[in-house]
Amino acid sequence: MKGTIDRLNADAIGAPAMMSIPEFCEAHRISRAFFYKLHKDGKAPPICKLGARSLISAEAAAEWRRGLEREAA
Repeated sequence: MKGTIDRLNADAIGAPAMMSIPEFCEAHRISRAFFYKLHKDGKAPPICKLGARSLISAEAAAEWRRGLEREAA
Protein backbone atom coordinates (compact mmCIF):
# COMPACT_ATOMS: atom_id res chain seq x y z
CA MET A 1 0.00 0.00 0.00
CA LYS A 2 2.98 2.35 0.06
CA GLY A 3 2.11 3.56 -3.44
CA THR A 4 -1.35 4.56 -2.20
CA ILE A 5 0.12 6.54 0.69
CA ASP A 6 2.61 8.30 -1.58
CA ARG A 7 -0.16 9.16 -4.04
CA LEU A 8 -2.49 10.51 -1.34
CA ASN A 9 0.17 12.62 0.35
CA ALA A 10 1.11 14.42 -2.86
CA ASP A 11 -1.60 17.13 -3.05
CA ALA A 12 0.55 19.40 -5.23
CA ILE A 13 1.30 16.68 -7.76
CA GLY A 14 -2.13 15.25 -8.42
CA ALA A 15 -3.70 13.67 -5.36
CA PRO A 16 -7.16 12.24 -6.02
CA ALA A 17 -9.97 14.80 -5.81
CA MET A 18 -11.86 12.58 -3.36
CA MET A 19 -10.73 9.85 -1.00
CA SER A 20 -12.58 7.34 1.14
CA ILE A 21 -12.32 7.48 4.90
CA PRO A 22 -9.92 4.50 4.99
CA GLU A 23 -7.75 6.19 2.32
CA PHE A 24 -7.81 9.47 4.27
CA CYS A 25 -6.82 7.66 7.48
CA GLU A 26 -3.99 5.80 5.75
CA ALA A 27 -2.69 8.98 4.12
CA HIS A 28 -2.74 10.87 7.43
CA ARG A 29 -1.43 7.98 9.52
CA ILE A 30 -4.44 7.89 11.86
CA SER A 31 -6.72 5.01 12.80
CA ARG A 32 -10.32 4.88 11.65
CA ALA A 33 -11.37 4.86 15.31
CA PHE A 34 -9.49 8.11 15.87
CA PHE A 35 -11.04 9.60 12.72
CA TYR A 36 -14.53 8.82 14.01
CA LYS A 37 -13.63 10.32 17.41
CA LEU A 38 -12.52 13.50 15.61
CA HIS A 39 -15.75 13.42 13.59
CA LYS A 40 -17.86 13.02 16.74
CA ASP A 41 -16.00 15.97 18.32
CA GLY A 42 -16.52 18.11 15.19
CA LYS A 43 -12.77 18.18 14.45
CA ALA A 44 -12.62 15.99 11.32
CA PRO A 45 -12.77 17.30 7.77
CA PRO A 46 -16.26 17.44 6.25
CA ILE A 47 -17.57 14.25 4.71
CA CYS A 48 -19.32 14.28 1.34
CA LYS A 49 -21.87 11.53 0.72
CA LEU A 50 -21.87 10.26 -2.85
CA GLY A 51 -24.48 7.56 -3.05
CA ALA A 52 -23.59 5.13 -0.29
CA ARG A 53 -19.95 6.27 -0.19
CA SER A 54 -18.51 8.68 2.36
CA LEU A 55 -15.72 10.72 0.81
CA ILE A 56 -13.39 13.54 1.82
CA SER A 57 -12.26 16.03 -0.80
CA ALA A 58 -8.59 16.85 -1.24
CA GLU A 59 -9.46 20.49 -0.49
CA ALA A 60 -11.18 19.57 2.78
CA ALA A 61 -8.21 17.41 3.80
CA ALA A 62 -5.78 20.24 3.01
CA GLU A 63 -7.85 22.76 4.98
CA TRP A 64 -8.03 20.31 7.91
CA ARG A 65 -4.22 20.01 7.90
CA ARG A 66 -3.83 23.81 7.76
CA GLY A 67 -6.18 24.08 10.75
CA LEU A 68 -4.05 21.62 12.70
CA GLU A 69 -0.96 23.68 11.89
CA ARG A 70 -2.68 26.89 13.02
CA GLU A 71 -3.70 25.26 16.32
CA ALA A 72 -0.13 24.06 16.91
CA ALA A 73 1.39 27.50 16.24
